[in-house]
Amino acid sequence: MINASSGRQSATTNIVPIRPGPGTAIDPTPSWRQLVPGDDIDARSGAGRREPLPASRWRHDGSAPLEVAHAGNDSHHCIAINLKSTSVTFAHAGRVIVDGRIAVGATQVTAPGVAVRATFSAPCEVLHLHARQGVLAECYEDLFGRAHAGDILLGNPSVTHDPTLERLAQALAVAQDTGTSRLFTDSVGLAIVARLVARHFQSPVTAGRNLTPLSTWRLRRATDYIDAHLSECISLADIAESAGLTRMHFAAQFRRATGLRPHEYLLRRRIEQAQALLEGSAQSILDVALNCGFRSQSHFTTVFKRFVGETPYSWRIKRSTESRAA
Repeated sequence: MINASSGRQSATTNIVPIRPGPGTAIDPTPSWRQLVPGDDIDARSGAGRREPLPASRWRHDGSAPLEVAHAGNDSHHCIAINLKSTSVTFAHAGRVIVDGRIAVGATQVTAPGVAVRATFSAPCEVLHLHARQGVLAECYEDLFGRAHAGDILLGNPSVTHDPTLERLAQALAVAQDTGTSRLFTDSVGLAIVARLVARHFQSPVTAGRNLTPLSTWRLRRATDYIDAHLSECISLADIAESAGLTRMHFAAQFRRATGLRPHEYLLRRRIEQAQALLEGSAQSILDVALNCGFRSQSHFTTVFKRFVGETPYSWRIKRSTESRAA
């Protein structure tokens, strides 16, 4: 059982943390609703600092009923999205709000400082996002075009189901490309928070707002930044900062200007760079993958085939044969 005052797991619990394979974008967490150490720290400082949005997965194998509890985090909303159908008794601030089966995609938001407790009687897997006030404020301002007066409190503890949130959570949970994981998790995590904020304020403004494309000079700065850092782990905040915009505002304007999400554009540029290296150098396929920002050859091969239609090895052989024939 997890101690409600400390959130620490005792030796009697049967928690199975996610064991990420190569390139898993979401951190494992051994304790229910606990922040992964270090995930709440943004290494940048000064004007470039952005609020982090930690995401983690928690899993129980269901071999025996498991009771867990958490006293709540004073500075974060905890967003929990169910990734596997399970049976649970869930209490929020001492009141049971769920007692039975919940489906994949079931979402529950706990406001800062609220104690929760649950008993899982079946296998389960949950995605947790921990959103500080700064993230909520950023989403609100980009949704409504103005700053919110005071703190934002998502105070409805009910378990809800939103197919869009389910799809976003599943995409976040299976992300495999570590080289783009910060950008991907930033983008999808912010989309989850933005949808919850928009739903809370009951406004459809995101669908109807007329967005202008990214200005030429901002677009140039963003694409130049991407090209200069293809081999590195690039976050959405990094690219947005290079263009002088917030993450969400930048992502929408970038897509309007290019027709692509920032993550998709980054992948395309990495594949183009990989093609140049495969054709113009003697580097191994693994070295090409690493030099283009991928952290495993297998995922590089998967993405390359999606964009090019064949594997890096086949494409290189084909290009070499064509060059000799010419």
